[in-house]
Amino acid sequence: MAGSSVASSPGGGTSGTAAPGAGGAAAGYRPPATLPFGAEFRRQASRRRTQLALGFMVLLPLIILVAFQFDAGDDDGGGRGEFSSLADLATSGGLNFTLFSILVSASFLLVVVVALFCGDTVASEASWGSLRYLLAVPVPRARLLAVKLVVALAYSGLALLLLAGTALLAGTLRYGWKPLSSQVSAELAPADGLLRLLGVLGYLAVVLLVVAGLAFLLSVTTDAALGAVGGAVLLWILSSILDQITALGGLRNLLPTHYSSAWLGLLSTPMQTDDVVKGAFSAVVYATLFWGLAFWRFTRKDVTS
Repeated sequence: MAGSSVASSPGGGTSGTAAPGAGGAAAGYRPPATLPFGAEFRRQASRRRTQLALGFMVLLPLIILVAFQFDAGDDDGGGRGEFSSLADLATSGGLNFTLFSILVSASFLLVVVVALFCGDTVASEASWGSLRYLLAVPVPRARLLAVKLVVALAYSGLALLLLAGTALLAGTLRYGWKPLSSQVSAELAPADGLLRLLGVLGYLAVVLLVVAGLAFLLSVTTDAALGAVGGAVLLWILSSILDQITALGGLRNLLPTHYSSAWLGLLSTPMQTDDVVKGAFSAVVYATLFWGLAFWRFTRKDVTS
């Protein structure tokens, strides 16, 4: 490509003369051996944004726990009667504390974290000017995207597990191993409550695939990592706002955020799974669409950065 000796053509190779070998590739060159998953995983682990994001997932439940301690210290000791909110329920057991931590994080914090991991993948390489050198190794474009996407999803899942795991451990040590309570169901035995929480985490992971797909698509479209991350978050917020407009009627069912809170049905007695199934199906369709567009766009663009 004119202007750069290492610019990558849409075919995934470089603009220079191919080395001898089968199909023009160098002898011994194996595309599947380029950019191993482990190498990319370790590379991303060394980045400050990864460490800070995962560290905050551990720190947040501890901050909430300390906040509840201050609240307890300011209490005049008067009886509150029955629990009036999930914030009250949070101090009644480790499972309830975990549920509260998930509740306060699901609508925004987790969206930002997933957008960060998936939107900063390709765009950051382009902003640093290292993307064209990765492709000149040469790493096939489809493999480059696949490895980066899998690593980003792995860190997104790890962030979700760290949040829930830390909250469960800290909450159980402080408040004990007690039944799971909520405002939409009767008390659930600890074992059953734990299974319900795992179901909630699984559903949230599926719903957040939409954010991952959108951020990843923007990441291959722009060279600004902040634009990819911020764009995904803003579009998610926009979808949430539109979902509140009842005048849209049935069109709201097509919004990716319409079923984002359907996980509350997993806590009811009996469980309400209709919206959960619809939400999971919608999320998978949107995520697949966004990832497909990302691969289609990246395998056809000229990479000069």
